[in-house]
Amino acid sequence: MERVYIGLGSNLAEPAEQLRQALVALEQLPDTRLAAVSSFYVSDSLLPGQPRYTNAVAALETGLEPLQLLDALQAIELDQGRERHERWGPRTLDLDILLFGQRLIDEPRLRVPHYHMHARAFVLYPLAELADGLQLPDGRHLSELLAACPFEGLERLQP
Repeated sequence: MERVYIGLGSNLAEPAEQLRQALVALEQLPDTRLAAVSSFYVSDSLLPGQPRYTNAVAALETGLEPLQLLDALQAIELDQGRERHERWGPRTLDLDILLFGQRLIDEPRLRVPHYHMHARAFVLYPLAELADGLQLPDGRHLSELLAACPFEGLERLQP
């Protein structure tokens, strides 16, 4: 079993409810246990004119291989109405593998650590709730990434 961190995001169709439904689906994945979930955070979209996003990070313990997990996450996205029309477009659900144990993965379908996580406060701050003191597989420390990515534009939702 490996510890895996999943970024969750939604800005369509009741985003907080989308995240709650995704967490239920994550609990039902084979050979996988939902270990922890961060608070939910609201942030502006990276692209102007889109609704605000609700984001969180989930920690899983899984025996699935990375591409098996990716396929399962994409199936959950589709089950919740995800349509892929434009890159970084609005979405009912986005599930990203942020970290997969201490693996460095560079495949056509999957790069881990997630290639933009270092610049996204809506990923780093929820991740820090679950893994304070984390060192990434590439040697970077989460505390360094947080220091370079201010808590701007984020609103932590009350549980």
